[in-house]
Amino acid sequence: MEPISRRSFIKNAATGAGAAAAVLVGTSKTTWAGANDRVRVAVMGINGRGRSHLGAYTKMENVDVVTLCDVDSRLFNSRAKEFFTRAGKPEPKVEQDIRKVLEDKDVDAISIATPNHWHSLATIWACQAGKDVYVEKPMTHNIFEGRKVVEAAAKYGRIVQHGTQLRSNPGFQEGINELKNGIIGDVYMARCVCYKWRPSIGKGQPGQPPEGLDWNLWQGPAQETPFMVNDKGEGIYVHYFWHWVWAYGNGDIGNQGVHQLDAARWGLGVNVPYRVTSMGGMFLWDDAKEIYNVSSTSFMFKGEDGKDKMMTLEVRPWCTNDEAGGTSFGVIFYGSEGWMTFPGYGSYKAYKGKGNELIKEGDDGDDMYHYQNFIDCIRSRDVSKLNAPPIQGHYSSALSHYALTGARVNRVLEIDTEKEAVKNDDEANSMLTRVYREPFVVPETV
Repeated sequence: MEPISRRSFIKNAATGAGAAAAVLVGTSKTTWAGANDRVRVAVMGINGRGRSHLGAYTKMENVDVVTLCDVDSRLFNSRAKEFFTRAGKPEPKVEQDIRKVLEDKDVDAISIATPNHWHSLATIWACQAGKDVYVEKPMTHNIFEGRKVVEAAAKYGRIVQHGTQLRSNPGFQEGINELKNGIIGDVYMARCVCYKWRPSIGKGQPGQPPEGLDWNLWQGPAQETPFMVNDKGEGIYVHYFWHWVWAYGNGDIGNQGVHQLDAARWGLGVNVPYRVTSMGGMFLWDDAKEIYNVSSTSFMFKGEDGKDKMMTLEVRPWCTNDEAGGTSFGVIFYGSEGWMTFPGYGSYKAYKGKGNELIKEGDDGDDMYHYQNFIDCIRSRDVSKLNAPPIQGHYSSALSHYALTGARVNRVLEIDTEKEAVKNDDEANSMLTRVYREPFVVPETV
């Protein structure tokens, strides 16, 4: 596929970017002696999901967390005590600015658990600096960024793992193999559900960021806006509810739903949809969230066999029923001879016939499989062994972007599957990229 520019998404759109950012120069090992070689990791974003990263790497043999990077310096002491001091491990360096970490020759890999709007830029910068990358889902904040990450990983020969950990879980792998081997016949549809418990966060108002939080760095590629606080003066979006702000997040579709979309794509054997129909709204809570908390989306693809494949996704934030074997999230596949459910990250159950006879099930899942796959590939330099390479992260993240865009413009999106843009719809295409803020610019040429 030809490299994609913002201009291919929207005619005459201002990019907000000048010349492409200069390549960051860094040094780290590019060949590895074997499984006993130490891998030195910096974790970027140490709140929330970042704690999972720290918990994993600090348990792995011959892996050292050498740097903690976060724009909120208030987190450094507590994380150092939690993961290092109490375990008798030496405390890592601390740094607020990722650019300084990328200059460090003692860092081999960056593990990114920041808000979504930083994922792609940090990954590209790390690749340019000669670092390998583990990047949380969604890999991108918009579709334009996805191709840039894929290009950067290839150009600089880096190992980039997307944080869709179900791809490394033996239980999920077994279930997908059974699906592809015809356990429920000809698979024609997948249904994704995402029902997370999301309360009201109240109203917000401009305030002052707390001492220790670099609000300029936190905003990064997003346009500068005031720090929003609640009536107590506490940050209303930082550190979690940014997920529901257009400038920073992608709602629960990109937060949780991307896992289910990724699994559905995997099982159906599809990449880019040719049609997307989506609708959504704020049906609960009159609060400071911006991104829809209720939505319903349908995707149409051409499968490898040339036949149409359908995928649906429903998002709800509150009380709900059990659909996929759990009330929070899951994926259900439908075939000519039965159906199959994946209610978690490592389990599946297959049913056959009109009587819904349970014919096979499995359950084996743990985040450690995914982190270990990343470290193993760093040592081997074999990108073909990555369970969630950047192209898969791009395709799955893109589905969340198409879903939200379709709901925002309130019309059917007809997709050019080669260009990954919406046909004859400048408004929709403008939402598949963004206006970046200097110097935090995802460049046209990586």
